[in-house]
Amino acid sequence: MKKMVVLAMAAGLASLSACNSSPREQVADNIEANSEAVADNLEDAADNASTSAAEASLENKADAVRATGQNQADDMRTNDPDTNLSNGI
Repeated sequence: MKKMVVLAMAAGLASLSACNSSPREQVADNIEANSEAVADNLEDAADNASTSAAEASLENKADAVRATGQNQADDMRTNDPDTNLSNGI
């Protein structure tokens, strides 16, 4: 059920972000929205964890997903995806 909600939110955000922005900006916004949704799900799972170690692990994964999504979105906004300038290829 949560996956359906996440997909619906992503589709809604994608349609809203299509207004007055470049295709690269739209992709970057979608990357951010998707990583935020995944991180939120991880945090929800952390709230329901049975041990504090499991909760901490899930919280750390949520933070890592957010950071990765933000880095990928920033990379999409600042680098040419056709030449992969960010990784030197």
